[in-house]
Parts: sequence; structure tokens; C-alpha cells
Amino acid sequence: MTLNRLSLSSFRNHAETRIDGARHFNLLVGENGAGKTNVLEAISLLAPGRGLRRAALPDMAAKDGAGGFAISADLSASAGPVRLGTGTQAERPTRRVVQVEGADVPANSLSEWLAIGWLTPAMDRLFAEGPSARRRFLDRLVLALEPGHARNSARLDNALRERNRLLGGEIEPDPSWLAALESQIAESGAQVAQARSRLVERLSLALAALPDAPFARPALSYQPGGPLEVGALATALAEGRRRDRAAQRTLIGPHRDELAVTMVGKDQPAADCSTGEQKAMLIAITLAHAGLLDDERPGVLLLDEVAAHLDPLRREALFDRLRAGTAQVWLTGTETAPFEAIMAEAAVWRVSGGTVERIG
Repeated sequence: MTLNRLSLSSFRNHAETRIDGARHFNLLVGENGAGKTNVLEAISLLAPGRGLRRAALPDMAAKDGAGGFAISADLSASAGPVRLGTGTQAERPTRRVVQVEGADVPANSLSEWLAIGWLTPAMDRLFAEGPSARRRFLDRLVLALEPGHARNSARLDNALRERNRLLGGEIEPDPSWLAALESQIAESGAQVAQARSRLVERLSLALAALPDAPFARPALSYQPGGPLEVGALATALAEGRRRDRAAQRTLIGPHRDELAVTMVGKDQPAADCSTGEQKAMLIAITLAHAGLLDDERPGVLLLDEVAAHLDPLRREALFDRLRAGTAQVWLTGTETAPFEAIMAEAAVWRVSGGTVERIG
């Protein structure tokens, strides 16, 4: 599955943009604020979730437009071309519409067509932020390999939200109602936790096979926030009702999971490492995950302003690894010089003021 064509309409600063003829490497160059990251964000919305910026839907529509936006993409597949589309309508700016071949489908079904991963400058703080950011990061990696993870996560979030609402109310919750919700949390939560555990185990094996240089190699540890089995999690939730009622929230379960990252060689938590070391570990995790996708199905990798912050040795190593994989790669930069090693094989567009021109 390859993304061949992308169209944006009234999306961010792109009034009408069309990108044709994508290759394995695809490079968007232009000044800061030109709209390069907006193109990557549009591609990221071809997967379930809120995209690489986690922005609200109304914020994505062009400020001088009618109030909605549209993104469409043509994919090439062995069985024939496929068109994906997503966007909003002016009269319902907070409701996302998703289509496959013109038919409305749930947003979660997008994961059946494309496995999309990304690395952006905003993620440089991943190891310094709270556990929720790392859970989102982990879930996105899981989703690329296991499309059903989106459905399980949504069911878990809905049941947790309802249980917390009951726990925070003035009236003592109905035990039978709590039991029904806890059954849902246990079933979907166990599936979410087990998928996270499987992903961390597979990633750890892939990372262990990577060389220590030129990128800092991380060691990953999945730290569950509760039992991984359905029965044990249901029991723990039932036994914790009084404590959770006092706290007015659920204190055990996958929503309390943590992804611990340590830099191999220094045996130092990632949060205590330098900014450069953290960036290198993020790249290592991203590349290892892309390698897992190679074993399952081709994906799309979005790398925003990554090459500019690497020295020539690490840039060359990054391009070599990306070249060896099957994932289609989209990169951004303010100039072409850092990408000299891939210019002959890349499709190149210049982005300026929300317009895109093919230059290579």
C-alpha cells in the first residue's frame, strides 16, 4: 500500500493543494510557517486519532474558509487503487467525517488501510512529560500493528469515564451498575494492556539488535497500572470501589500504565539524559518500530524537521535505515542541503504560503 496522491482543501493555510507522484522518500522544503508540517498533519489524519498535533477539528479549518476542511488520498494496492477521505463540514465543525471509496466509515477503520507513524519536534519532551503522553505514544505504535487496538481503547475510555462519573456523584453508585462497567473495563482494558505489553516486548527485541552507535540505544520497560488478565482486573476494580469513591476516580487499570525508557550504556532514565540523547533514543524507537511494520505491512513515516538536528554521520545512518525499510517516508526541512544524500531518489516539493510546487 503506497500513498500516491494527496489533496488538501481549506486545511490550515492550504486553500487548495494537490501533491502527486509520491516516492519512497518525499521531501517538503520551505521557510518556517510555510505549511510543511500542515501537510504532514493532513497525512496523519488518515489514521485514527487526532493527528500529530492533537488539535481540535475546528482549529484545522482554514481561517478564511467556510468552516470545514477536506483531505483525500489515493493509495495504490495490489487489488487496485483506493481513495481515503476525511474532514469536517461547516455546519458540524466538531464532527469528523471519514470515507473509504466515497462511503462513510468509522474513523477507527482507517488503521486497516494505512499504518502511520511520526516524529515531530514537539515529541522531544516525551520523556520529560507525564505518563499520559507516553501512553498515547505507545498506543499509536500499537495501533500501527494492531488495528483493533483503537476499538479496545475507545471502549476502555468510555467505560472509565462512566465509572468515574458515578464515583464522583453525590449518590452512592448502584453496585450492579458499577459491576457492569467494571466488566467492560476489565475486558477492553486487558486487551489494551496485553497489546501494549506485546508491542514493548517486540520493540525491545528489535532495539537489542541495533548497534549502540550512531544513535543512543534505549531499553524499554512496560509498567502496567493493573493486572493484565480480565478476571484479575475485574476483581481489583471491585475491591477498590471504596478507595476509588474517596478519590473520585479509578486508581487501577491500563489508564495508569507507564512506559519506562532507559539509555543503554549509561543505565540512566531517559528523562535525565541530554536533549540530544533523548532525540537519538526517539529516533531509535521510531526506526525499530518501522522495522516491525516491514514484517507486517508497509506504512508511512512522517519525520518533521528531524535531519536538520543531526550531524552528517547520523543523517547518513538515518537515511540508510529508512532506505532499507518499506515504509514510505515524508520529511520536512528549511533547505535541501541536509538531504543531499537522498535528493536523487526523492520526490521534492517547495512549500510557500500554503502552496506546493514540485521541484524534483
